Amino acid sequence: MNLASLTTLRVGGPAHELREVDSEAAFIEAVRSADAAGTPLLVVGGGSNLLVADEGFDGVVVRDVRTDVGLVNDGACGGLSITATAGTPWDALVAQAVESQWSGFEALSGIPGSAGATPVQNVGAYGAEVKDIVASVRTWDREAGAVRTLPLVKAEFGYRDSMLKRTMTHGPWGPTPRYVVMAVTFHTRMASLSAPVRYQQLATALGVDLGARVPITDVRTAVLGLRASKGMVLDPADHDTWSAGSFFTNPIVPEAAVPVDAPRYPAAGDGMVKTSAAWLIEHAGFAKGFGVGDDARATLSTKHTLALTNRGDATAADVVELARAVRDGVRETFGIALVPEPVTVGLEI
Repeated sequence: MNLASLTTLRVGGPAHELREVDSEAAFIEAVRSADAAGTPLLVVGGGSNLLVADEGFDGVVVRDVRTDVGLVNDGACGGLSITATAGTPWDALVAQAVESQWSGFEALSGIPGSAGATPVQNVGAYGAEVKDIVASVRTWDREAGAVRTLPLVKAEFGYRDSMLKRTMTHGPWGPTPRYVVMAVTFHTRMASLSAPVRYQQLATALGVDLGARVPITDVRTAVLGLRASKGMVLDPADHDTWSAGSFFTNPIVPEAAVPVDAPRYPAAGDGMVKTSAAWLIEHAGFAKGFGVGDDARATLSTKHTLALTNRGDATAADVVELARAVRDGVRETFGIALVPEPVTVGLEI
């Protein structure tokens, strides 16, 4: 099977072996046996943050097909605990949360991928991050050969970052993630109103001031509309959605390095601010729909410059060529290095 069929960019060569697991025991056995044999291992969720080389992956690909969501308690003590298996489609969980009035999920609507991937990347959008609702992450520790449940404080969440993403184990094929996420437990509360709206574009779409609380159904509807307008809601018929979402993270740099007219937002660290990768890309001369060459098979989205898209028959090499052109152009124009967000397999950008 080509990994293109398991990724939202729809590029990537064949997998040597694909194992789909439907229980935690099978999940652990698949990972443990690959490690014991010294076989390269790739755990795939929704494939929405993955760029695989055209040569494919000469190892074992493990995919969790469980979609179980369990309510651990009923909120009688002031909160709810919800556990989702790693393979649970993220937006299906968000839809269930909104329907059930589990507050805190709503601004994360429309994000593709699986629940298990969300804490690794600390996914976020429209002023919300998954760390706001994560209670613990159940993992398989490949080095210790044991199940390990990490509480929120041990996850060490940062901007599109976590300890899960940073911590590697070293095998004969090089560094790979030490922890494999098997389930995520979220803590929230029952509420018909959203968390305070913290993102101006969302507040504008809702017609409210920042900090307002509105029905969570309204937030989900507004977020899905905003994401769709940027080609960020998956649609097989729309090549603008054949992407890995936002391809570059927003840079966190010294304030003095930010161009005068560029957006800037508070960030951790003295004198550090976060600026907009999309603004940098556009002002470095890369317009929506930009591609390398006259018949480019990979281009920037026609709706949003932060997404690199497959126009139908792109290869991984086409996507990498485009990513390098954009990255190098921003660096030459502004002296700021853009960092790719997707996980790359078998290639470098």
